[in-house]
Amino acid sequence: MPMLSDWRRRWRARRAAPGPLRDYLARPFPKASVDYRAQSYVAIDLETTGLDPRRDQILSVGYVCLHGPCIDLGSARHRLVRIERDIPEASAVIHQITDDQAATGGELAEVLTELLETLAGKVMIAHHARIEQTFLANACKTLWKQGLLVPTIDTQAVALRTFERRQIPFQSSDLRLYALSDRYNLPRHGAHNALNDALAAAELFLAQAAYRDNGKGLALGDFLC
Repeated sequence: MPMLSDWRRRWRARRAAPGPLRDYLARPFPKASVDYRAQSYVAIDLETTGLDPRRDQILSVGYVCLHGPCIDLGSARHRLVRIERDIPEASAVIHQITDDQAATGGELAEVLTELLETLAGKVMIAHHARIEQTFLANACKTLWKQGLLVPTIDTQAVALRTFERRQIPFQSSDLRLYALSDRYNLPRHGAHNALNDALAAAELFLAQAAYRDNGKGLALGDFLC
């Protein structure tokens, strides 16, 4: 069972400058031993100008909260982020965010401050979570001189473990978000929209958890990456 690095949270909180990141770090991480049904989560997805967090930028942030096995649709948010350069045509074709739309977005600090307030004390859910982890960490480092430390459930990693544990043959395409949603007979949302993908990840996690739980009850740590 993975351990949540609460001592690292406290260490970073003592060294963080006053501001949104220190406020986030002031909230204890949940215990890995808690029943996953008693925990709160934030399912998050980002749309970016590309896949290199050292060079590319966040264009939009979508997220929705979960309280145990319930998705709180009233908490759903989709925020565009204003950037300082033109959006590459290749990425605009995928996420359909134009330069005009991005110009109406909020400053990155404003959007991330809102996200950190929502995420404090909760667990992040994301599909192929390395993207969200690295882009958010780099953004926090740029804004507040320190990367983001966040307990995370990666629904892609959960799927991979399930396939391997049950010796189910699969291809890499079977690990994509909407292929897995189809496997669990979940509703289809428009892809490559940050809020739609965050909602799809939230639904996928609940389906995966229910499938693995089977009435036995599982700890949060059974799902953490």
